[in-house]
Amino acid sequence: MATETLKKAMTGDEMIALSKKHTLFEWSAQSKVDPIPVARAKGIYFWTPEGKRFIDFNSQLMCVNIGHGDERVINAIHEQASVLAYANPFMATEARARLGAKLAEITPGDIDVFFFTNGGAEANENAIKLARMATGRHKILARYRSYHGATAGAITLTGDPRRWAAEPGIPGVVHVLDPYHGIARGWDTAEESLAMLDEVIQLEGPQTIAAFILETVTGTNGILVPPDGYMQGVRELCTKHGILMICDEVMAGFGRTGEWFAIDHWKVVPDIITMAKGLTAAYVQLGAVGMRRELADKFNDKVFYGGLTYNSHPLACAAALATIKVYEDDKLLENARKMGAIMTQLMTDLAKKHPSVGAARSIGLFGLVELVRDKAKKAPMAPFNGTSDEMVALGKFFRQEGLYTFVRWNTFFTNPPLCINEEQLREAFEIIDRGIEITDQSVK
Repeated sequence: MATETLKKAMTGDEMIALSKKHTLFEWSAQSKVDPIPVARAKGIYFWTPEGKRFIDFNSQLMCVNIGHGDERVINAIHEQASVLAYANPFMATEARARLGAKLAEITPGDIDVFFFTNGGAEANENAIKLARMATGRHKILARYRSYHGATAGAITLTGDPRRWAAEPGIPGVVHVLDPYHGIARGWDTAEESLAMLDEVIQLEGPQTIAAFILETVTGTNGILVPPDGYMQGVRELCTKHGILMICDEVMAGFGRTGEWFAIDHWKVVPDIITMAKGLTAAYVQLGAVGMRRELADKFNDKVFYGGLTYNSHPLACAAALATIKVYEDDKLLENARKMGAIMTQLMTDLAKKHPSVGAARSIGLFGLVELVRDKAKKAPMAPFNGTSDEMVALGKFFRQEGLYTFVRWNTFFTNPPLCINEEQLREAFEIIDRGIEITDQSVK
């Protein structure tokens, strides 16, 4: 039966049935899983086996930045596979050599040494491992409104509720508050947030803290763009106390915000930068830890105790090189800025028209809308770490109308591929505009 299934194209129902029978879906009670069957994808769209088209308004997991099915990347993977499909990480390959050199060109400041991983969680795992070995200190500061991955160390770094089931986790992680305190309480100024951070550093003992890891622009916890001066202040505090600054750019990197990396908006150079997702646009799994030369030099005569079987995998490195060339050739960073300006206006229009829109934030093509029951009191449409009938209904409407995006708690995301054009962007927002009428009905 399994052989017969592989010989013919499956229907959507067959895909779902076999997937649910033989595989586990992440972050889900398996009885509640209701996946979309996907047969093919191109550009900003994907289709079910039965031909229903979806606008991929979340770039899958905020990762297919160049769009689906780009032949240039597919051909690069094919060409690499035909010559050298795999070499172990103790060896040097042309793809590895060229990718390291290329990343050194586009990463901030003097970051020019890279350790390759399979994805973002492993990049963050190795970043904190590297920081602890380099400094001889053990504590890691991280923020509450954060997600850094689901592996043992990365989930401990994570501040949001996905961490709870994995606790107690690894030792030495200290969480601090963000500048943002939720839609009802709003934002601290950069000065207020930095004062709080400095106090925590003093209370924990700066001489015990190896690193502070933070998403430059917070992703799934709200697309939180830091107030001006915050990143510069974090850099100053870290330098003052000998604490390594780690910027997690797994989601925000590679053009998502309109720059190669989000930290470029604030002209700050972290000590370590982690990346994945847009590095290959998810065509092949790859992550990386970038570090400043001074930090890398600490391991010239000292062993770096870290390794992965698929570190610097030739197929992934070839895919990354081809993907970076697509960003450059198609001017996708420029398009993210241009379309991002239009998206900001469309989100502003939503906020003016719909009483349930409590806040709308974006930078480049990295956006989110927060929905509320009471615009004056900013009462969320769903509780923290929960949902509501209205948010469930909104998610069903988007799916029915062929718009794929994340609906989480009282928010939904606007993170299309960077190749999107204005007509496509407006089509997506027309669906969103109609959908929000559902949540408007519950506003007091």
